Amino acid sequence: MTEEVFTEKELNVAIEGLCRSKAEEFRLIGYEHVTATDIWNCVSHKYEKEGTPPLHQLVNDILSLKIIHFMNFITISAYRGSQF
Repeated sequence: MTEEVFTEKELNVAIEGLCRSKAEEFRLIGYEHVTATDIWNCVSHKYEKEGTPPLHQLVNDILSLKIIHFMNFITISAYRGSQF
């Protein structure tokens, strides 16, 4: 079996799709205004100093994101402003 190699653009599209899917999950439980960008910001903020994590870790972080963690991130972001 050969290993499939993805381009950076294909990976970005896949990650965006995961973020959209998680945002849709949150909208289904009553958080109507959640966007894919919100999900990405919530997951990626912890990697700003460390750099991009391995792909499997990033995917796991998106898939395992819980609404409580998301809401905590939104609350802290609103409190601290754009520098967060």
